[in-house]
Amino acid sequence: MRDAAYMVERYAGDISCETAWEVLNDDPGAVLVDVRTDAEWAYVGVPDLRRLGKSPLFVAWQQFPSMAVNPRFVAEVGESGVTPEDTLVLLGRDGSRSAAAAQALTEAGFRRCYNVADGFEGDKDDTGKRGGLNGWKAHGLPWVQS
Repeated sequence: MRDAAYMVERYAGDISCETAWEVLNDDPGAVLVDVRTDAEWAYVGVPDLRRLGKSPLFVAWQQFPSMAVNPRFVAEVGESGVTPEDTLVLLGRDGSRSAAAAQALTEAGFRRCYNVADGFEGDKDDTGKRGGLNGWKAHGLPWVQS
């Protein structure tokens, strides 16, 4: 379990899915950075930001199949045109990888990195499945699946 007080010191903070949507809606320069893997994007789904006139930025925090941290993560985010002054909303499966990614970006000089605490799929329910208790999908925020 993450120590929230420790993590907040390392990046701008943990936010809910609903707050993430509000930030993306209210801040024209805010960018949603989805840090999950290609397989998750393809098979689980992705946030749909078309209503906001935006698209997510897809940069994997970990490399498949080794699941080692992507050594080019920060560079890839920077190469996308995102600047250290932009508000970044980081989204992973359940908030763990995105918290680590937010910390790495903050350490690299990005000033406003927020972690979506419940992620895209959220926590596992009593049957071991994600997507029903909390997270982007469970809160009814727009998403699409290929």
